[in-house]
Amino acid sequence: MTISDSGTRRTPKKAALSGWIGSALEYYDFAIYAQAAALIFPRIFFPDSNPAVAIIASLATYAVGYVARPIGAVVLGHWGDRIGRKSVLVFAMFLMGVSTFAVGLLPTYAQIGVVAPLLLVLLRLIQGFAVAGELGGASAMIIEHAPDGKRGYYASFPLQGTQLGTALGSAVFIPLTAFLPDAAFESWGWRVPFMLSVVVVIAGYLIRRHVRETPTFQENRTEIKREKPPVIEVFRTRWKLIIKAILMSFVNIIGTTVVVFGTAYATNPGYGVGMDPTVYLWIPVLANLVAIALIPSFGKLSDRIGRRPVMLIGTIGAGLLVFPYLYAVGHKNEVLTILLAILLMGVLFQMWNAVFASFFQEMFPASTRVTGFAISQNIGLAIVAFAPTIFSFVAPPGTENVPLIVGGICLVVCLLAAVATILTPESHRVRLEDLGTWSAPVIPKEEYMKLYRAKTEDAPAAAE
Repeated sequence: MTISDSGTRRTPKKAALSGWIGSALEYYDFAIYAQAAALIFPRIFFPDSNPAVAIIASLATYAVGYVARPIGAVVLGHWGDRIGRKSVLVFAMFLMGVSTFAVGLLPTYAQIGVVAPLLLVLLRLIQGFAVAGELGGASAMIIEHAPDGKRGYYASFPLQGTQLGTALGSAVFIPLTAFLPDAAFESWGWRVPFMLSVVVVIAGYLIRRHVRETPTFQENRTEIKREKPPVIEVFRTRWKLIIKAILMSFVNIIGTTVVVFGTAYATNPGYGVGMDPTVYLWIPVLANLVAIALIPSFGKLSDRIGRRPVMLIGTIGAGLLVFPYLYAVGHKNEVLTILLAILLMGVLFQMWNAVFASFFQEMFPASTRVTGFAISQNIGLAIVAFAPTIFSFVAPPGTENVPLIVGGICLVVCLLAAVATILTPESHRVRLEDLGTWSAPVIPKEEYMKLYRAKTEDAPAAAE
């Protein structure tokens, strides 16, 4: 625990715990939709006359949630940068819980026709709007509470929470699909995970109402409010960094490929693989359990050797491993599929995932930190979210070379993200109060290098 210059107390452990629990609860809500979109929604919310069209439509409703995320990033980012990090997190949690609970109440296509998928899309849009403010606000709060030299470690905890939420979102379907008859699961069993969102709303509120606002925001509140709206300011001063961060966020294609398209490819009758849905549900659970164990270590490693090396190894390695993973799925090799999924999602992808929050937050000053992070992350996610839909279009049921087509797209996207990472300045040794004043895009390169060297020499003392 440290004290800022103005006497405002920093509480990095409490902030990290709040971010961890809040992200786990909110991403549980977001993850159960992904599982349901692959397992059940094509059969109950869309006409069953054409299975291929139903798959594409269901996966498209999953992607629609990401369309709303850039809008939520602007609105909730503004809220977080102007009103406070804490209040936006409480609101985002409440909105996510209510919209997810409402999905569990929806009537099916057989009951009300085309209105059912329209309501599903509307609620998914609200989900996407709400989740856009979660990680940006939580990681900004942690970054601003954490001591210099340990930002990567502390900022990794919300990402550990997102993996826990994703694992829970998959695990909750396992007993339902294993023990319920198909008719019972289709009529009411799938609704149970969505109904549990009531717990999310209550728990999230109780946790986050006790967390203090960050010292950085409190100390700069007056100056921040005098500046232009954060969305205007961030595009005016750091538009190049926004572009690079968007490209880097494309690495999330790994998650959508393994969890969303991978589920459809493995279990949907149209592809003819025929992997047991219950078995396949264990894949993201096991991979995320490994991820939960490793994420803090990757965050700590980035504090020592830098953000970029850790992210690059994970990005390129994950892009290459998609080929053998999809090959194993296509040949119904369950043991190899599970092992490769754990290595892909539990290890390599997490080298990127554990570090990107601190790296992205360190690109922006306090006045635009939530907005800059949220916009870049969510625009990238909105684009990548359509990957499963694109995959099901370019490699529909009946296609023989699915691993080659889908794997090739993933590798090209990951290489593009790797180039953006290489072109972004390292930031792990810069002091918090200097973030946003030293970045290369706003000062000449020579001056940047001189200032960067000066800050890195001072950083060990500051971290202590």
